[in-house]
Amino acid sequence: MITLRDISKKIGSRTLFEDVTITFNAGCRYGLTGPNGAGKSTLFNIILGIDEPSSGSVTLPRKVGFLKQNIAQFTEIKVIDVVIMGNKRLAKTLSERDALYELDITDAIGIRLGELEEIIAEEDGYSAESDAEVFLNGIGIPPEWHHKKMHSLPSDRQFRVLLCQALFGNPEALLLDEPTNHLDLESIGWLEKFLHNYNGVLIVVSHDRHFLNAVTTQIADLDYETIIVYPGNYNDMLVAKTSLREKTELENKSKEKKAAQLKEFVARFSAGTRASQVQSRLREIERLEPQELKKSNIQRPYIRFYPPEKVSGQTVFKVKDISKSYDENFVFNHLNFEVSRGDKIGLIGNNGKGKTTLIKLLSGILPLDSGFIEIGHQVQIGYFPQNHSEVIDKKSNMTAFDWLKNRREGINDQDIRSILGKMLFSGDDAFKSISHLSGGETARLILGGIMLCNYNVLLLDEPNNHLDLEAVSALSWALEDFKGTVIVASHDRDLLNNATNKIIAFETAKPYIFEGNLEGYLAARATK
Repeated sequence: MITLRDISKKIGSRTLFEDVTITFNAGCRYGLTGPNGAGKSTLFNIILGIDEPSSGSVTLPRKVGFLKQNIAQFTEIKVIDVVIMGNKRLAKTLSERDALYELDITDAIGIRLGELEEIIAEEDGYSAESDAEVFLNGIGIPPEWHHKKMHSLPSDRQFRVLLCQALFGNPEALLLDEPTNHLDLESIGWLEKFLHNYNGVLIVVSHDRHFLNAVTTQIADLDYETIIVYPGNYNDMLVAKTSLREKTELENKSKEKKAAQLKEFVARFSAGTRASQVQSRLREIERLEPQELKKSNIQRPYIRFYPPEKVSGQTVFKVKDISKSYDENFVFNHLNFEVSRGDKIGLIGNNGKGKTTLIKLLSGILPLDSGFIEIGHQVQIGYFPQNHSEVIDKKSNMTAFDWLKNRREGINDQDIRSILGKMLFSGDDAFKSISHLSGGETARLILGGIMLCNYNVLLLDEPNNHLDLEAVSALSWALEDFKGTVIVASHDRDLLNNATNKIIAFETAKPYIFEGNLEGYLAARATK
């Protein structure tokens, strides 16, 4: 188990959480939720000893697995060895043993080697490589990569290796921060199955609502400067949290009404002969003190995309026999399809299979090797890049307000402030330098720019990256409600289920086009 006792954390004048006492029990799978900036990552770092709390203490089991983000630390290490490093005691022992075998064997070295072999046996070290291979294969790292150095793998696969490292070695507790990033649908499915069979303490932070609903048995919600644990998954928590808030508000209103009636009685009879009754009423008024309702940290942006009055032509894109390659490796070869007005297309598949390339080709950012793309009549494209630096220069001193003002000629300041407010840039935040924006703020600003310009076609490449759960939900609703055409690359299964009517799957050599949402596609694939 993991136990937090009277944990508080303040950053400057801001309190993230105060006097939190909570036990995370073995066999339970906790989703740690809360808006961006609420303190989820800070709490993770406190649990791991990376950050110090303002007060309180943390008790951990001996073996804790956690998902690292520092790829650069492992670039020259073989993939399989990086995974085994998840068991620190075993990795240290194997390293010492291998070093000793390079020396001339003496009696002392022989004795030490015997001791090391005992530790290796205790840690199941003789099956370590085969165990590591099981993890790597399950997460989509093929055997031919297992003994290569990390730097030879694509960056998304390197992150998968670090996930395997966190899972390796039978940890008694697992702390996973956004584990589904860089995973395809099959790998996410494998991870879900693994976690269902995991018997230790799991604490996971994820912006993937489907994953949280599939995996968690409790939600630890960081809000109101504390952590409240709700039974069930993420959807269950939303219902319970809303109901609890509404119940408290109703109770407070009832108490206030009753107290007002009692105060009226006291005012009428305080000077009369009913002194005992007055005193009784005064005591009851004290008991009716309304429960204090702290302000929630949760904020949901208001995202709505309004197309221009003039709609696009019936045919939005006509893709004819296009090919695109990098270093003689084809991403597409003679690809053909059409996009009609009102289509909402989800692009799925592994990173590096062509989703981003297709969006950039359709937007005109990348040139074709061959073929052509015919853009329909009156098509106006709004583009959201996976790499935010394509549209926002973080080295610039420009403010969020100025950046939006440059997006549309002749826009008045009031409309800009309205968009900024909807995207949670209130007050002085509207004039925050774009160089100081967080990933979530940058994503919301780009979405605000798209809202401002009234496009009728949206090309969105992983727009939910860096957004918190509330913002992802708002984006999903906005795309579902949008009257134009959408092509979106995303790993968010709820968004793909609710906001798309067609899927292009980049899972084989030739992209496969399916009429229906993600759920329908997966059901059809399962029957083949």
